[in-house]
Amino acid sequence: MDRVALRGLKARGYHGVFPEERREGQTFVVDLVLGLDTRPAAADDDLAKTVHYGIVAEEVVAVVKGEPVNLIETLAARIAQACLKHEGVKEVEVTVHKPDAPITVPFDDVTVTITRSRV
Repeated sequence: MDRVALRGLKARGYHGVFPEERREGQTFVVDLVLGLDTRPAAADDDLAKTVHYGIVAEEVVAVVKGEPVNLIETLAARIAQACLKHEGVKEVEVTVHKPDAPITVPFDDVTVTITRSRV
């Protein structure tokens, strides 16, 4: 399986379990690795035979900006579902970064990574 990766998609969302997270929001960063067969697209040099990563990026940002959830695990699952709606995508790895998580000690990042595939 071939891979198409998008790294560092950024959007403001209102996800979290604390009221201030829901009220003030914060920036979330998403990395994606889409698994698909790119041979038909490469053979014909045809965008219609692969995944349009610009559209995927817009859809992922819309999920992050959309309905708030408590957990970034839930957010990652929703992003994976959106990616798998694209016909050619057979598998997706989603990493959601929450660099401004409400943690009381110094840290660089909090991430959740999931992998989902068509069953």
